[in-house]
Amino acid sequence: MAKLTSRFWVDAYLTRLRAFDIPAFVVAHGDDTGGAVLVKLSTLDGKAVLFQRSFDLMTGERSWSELTSGSDLDVDASIARQKGFDPDVWVIEVEDKLARHLLDQEGLS
Repeated sequence: MAKLTSRFWVDAYLTRLRAFDIPAFVVAHGDDTGGAVLVKLSTLDGKAVLFQRSFDLMTGERSWSELTSGSDLDVDASIARQKGFDPDVWVIEVEDKLARHLLDQEGLS
């Protein structure tokens, strides 16, 4: 199975969010080909959740899992640490009061 480039996945994700009128922004542009992607969900009340894509070695399944949550400042500090480890990381910020991120929909793993 061919692996999608990070840029292709990010563009498709942003398009899907726009279809649901969910604002999202690329706040860190990573490597177009193989950069990891982090998704920050800001609920616009000072709180946020940071998601990362995980890979289960036993099943071969990909899924999104919570990396951290808390105040916007705490989540931003976590993102800064991740960027220190991996300068090629993408960061997408989703802003939705209803906490919609669509990562649990089919086709986004």
